[in-house]
Amino acid sequence: QCTYLEIEQVERTHAVVLSRPAWLWGAEMGANEHGVCVGNEGVWTREPIGEDEALLGMDLVRLGLERGSSAREALEVMTALLERYGQGGSCKEEPVPFIYHNTFLLADRSEAWVLETAGQYWAAQRIQEGSRNISNQLSIGREITAEHAGLRQRAHSQGWWSGDGEFSFAEVFSLPHQPPHMEAAKTRYRAGKELLRQHAGHITAETLMAILRDKDSGICVDSEGFRTAGSMVSVLPQDSTLPCVHFFTATPDPTRSVFKPFVFVDDLKPTPQVRSPTFRDDPAKQIPRFQSTVDRRHELYRRHQAALELMERDQERGQKLLQTLRDLEKQGLEGMNALLGGMVTPSPEELADLFFDCVEAEMKFYT
Repeated sequence: QCTYLEIEQVERTHAVVLSRPAWLWGAEMGANEHGVCVGNEGVWTREPIGEDEALLGMDLVRLGLERGSSAREALEVMTALLERYGQGGSCKEEPVPFIYHNTFLLADRSEAWVLETAGQYWAAQRIQEGSRNISNQLSIGREITAEHAGLRQRAHSQGWWSGDGEFSFAEVFSLPHQPPHMEAAKTRYRAGKELLRQHAGHITAETLMAILRDKDSGICVDSEGFRTAGSMVSVLPQDSTLPCVHFFTATPDPTRSVFKPFVFVDDLKPTPQVRSPTFRDDPAKQIPRFQSTVDRRHELYRRHQAALELMERDQERGQKLLQTLRDLEKQGLEGMNALLGGMVTPSPEELADLFFDCVEAEMKFYT
């Protein structure tokens, strides 16, 4: 059972860790036990957006992670389901529908892909080297590695492409005029590209955390209805004997949040403090949907918000708290470097408790 649709189950699904809006089934981003990571963003294209309830892009993120043991396999799962079921339905927990198509980043220990969609049509690019970012617009030009079998025929039949010369997915399928609130995406995309270029050849987890915290570029949004609600950075060693380490904030605005490490091991300790409550009469599941609101904040979110209010009221105490949180994050990063550098060998029990312990430590600082 996905957010709106029920689809056929598969024989086996992989263990996943997800950062997701609490009201829906899918996820904005996440990872699985095989070191596959997927994240998505909204995009508007020449293809009409479907008000009919279908799969959300966020459902596809989760389905790719649950069913793909590599980035390429996740891509194949997602494109097959997109072609079969389509994408559509509201992506926001509000009575007025907010609908978009999706672009995705997929990575594992050895491969990375960008997948971009327009309705049921899609194009994918394998990233062979360097860095790559996406930002609420189509970005795959002529470097297409794989595509929907009917993609070019569709473009030609709609009069978007003459059929002559090279085919650029972004040029052909992008809207001539973006919705006003997406105009900023161009600036954000260029800024993200430039920030990555500045660190070319020596990008670390800290580099990516700093980029995700960059407010001047608009990458980190701390106001309006589109603020950055959760952030994730994953370290995927090419050496398969080493574990992948996934850092999650689980709270909004990464400039004032802590990236906490998570490692897949058996018998993981559950972390209820970052699980949103469930509701018997959930307004997201009742038809018509979203006619009322419920408080979906989890315990860490509530304490984090209360601490932010204090930080705004009392600058001095706020700075002290922020420094404490940064120190906690630094410990997590140092621990990861020691683990991946072979300096320490934590027991499976320690790794099973790792994320829980970090959340507990953060909660203590808030009280």
